[in-house]
Amino acid sequence: MQSAAAFTVSQSLPLLKPRKFAPNPRFEPIVCSLSSRRHDLGVLSGNVVSSSPSLPLRRSWTLSSSPSSSMFRPWTAVPFIDPEAKNRFEVRATAVPESAGGEEEKSSNLSKTLQLGLLFGLWYLFNIYFNIYNKQVLKVCHYPVTVTVVQFAVGTVLVAFMWTFNLYKRPKISGAQLAAIVPLAVVHTLGNLFTNMSLGKVAVSFTHTIKAMEPFFSVILSAMFLGEMPTVWVVGSLLPIVGGVALASVTEASFNWAGFWSAMASNLTNQSRNVLSKKVMVKKEESLDNITLFSIITIMSFILLAPAAFFMEGVRFTPAYLQSAGLNAKEVYTRSLLAALCFHAYQQVSYMILQRVSPVTHSVGNCVKRVVVIVSTVIFFKTAVTPINALGTGIALAGVFIYSRVKRIKPKAKTA
Repeated sequence: MQSAAAFTVSQSLPLLKPRKFAPNPRFEPIVCSLSSRRHDLGVLSGNVVSSSPSLPLRRSWTLSSSPSSSMFRPWTAVPFIDPEAKNRFEVRATAVPESAGGEEEKSSNLSKTLQLGLLFGLWYLFNIYFNIYNKQVLKVCHYPVTVTVVQFAVGTVLVAFMWTFNLYKRPKISGAQLAAIVPLAVVHTLGNLFTNMSLGKVAVSFTHTIKAMEPFFSVILSAMFLGEMPTVWVVGSLLPIVGGVALASVTEASFNWAGFWSAMASNLTNQSRNVLSKKVMVKKEESLDNITLFSIITIMSFILLAPAAFFMEGVRFTPAYLQSAGLNAKEVYTRSLLAALCFHAYQQVSYMILQRVSPVTHSVGNCVKRVVVIVSTVIFFKTAVTPINALGTGIALAGVFIYSRVKRIKPKAKTA
């Protein structure tokens, strides 16, 4: 079959004579050796044949294998394709060090870690300065509603500035979304108002110790309105929180019931906001990120609280009134502005962190933030702290930390 498929022409035929190629420096023929691949390409006895019986045989003109004709190579009129050749090709790319991709990934992870660390640092720093400046204002200006309105007013101006100059994209809000956000704005307003009322009555450290009971209210409200029953671990973590707050309250030098119940009301309203976020805002703010939602709530809080401040406390923030009360109007205004800027900044950064980490990690960071604020304000205001009071505060904060860790433990599904 092979001899029938190949037509051999003797070298003595005058039709085929070796052509002498003049050396051309611009053209060098590519020489491919077929000796090592002769069997793979189906070249047997100087003839080109098909390596698969299912394929038709290729016609070829073969020169006799004399030494003088060794410079000629088999030539086929139709390109030969071996169906199995694809399994024998090897693609060799330029070797790239494995460490190149790893170094790039490590550099990216390091950059994200540094950014997150910077955000946590700013969160703590803004919170510390807010509590210091806010306490200084509330000590001399006993109008917490007016002070809270000023903070929301400054936040509203900042939001309008960002939206006007495209520093942050202005959202498109529907009527249904606004109606769903209103309850959140109400409890957000009350939460910050009650916090300022507590800060005006008791020490900053004591207010934040009482606010450590936020997990207790979160568990109670979630069970009542969302049907989320706590695990045994969560209930166990609440015991040191309640016990620590009770011990700190009994030994607090600046304790009074107005400051205590204001802080408790702040816990209740703040955690009600979280429950409403889950219950009311389901699939209604899908296009709103956390920062945009916070911006809208800030504007709504200012609109809701400004009339209430006017009717409850009147206009008590004018330079004439402050001077008549024996206060330095410029100093009060400066510290009020700084407190409002820090108030908006720390909440904005808090939402930025929440977009980058899990809620559990954010909760742990919030617990650490409360410790930093308590220690910083105790040192700054030189608050008298007894050993038992410090122990109660430490137990409460440790319970908050344990709570933030055990929240990730899911109850085992009951098998039938």
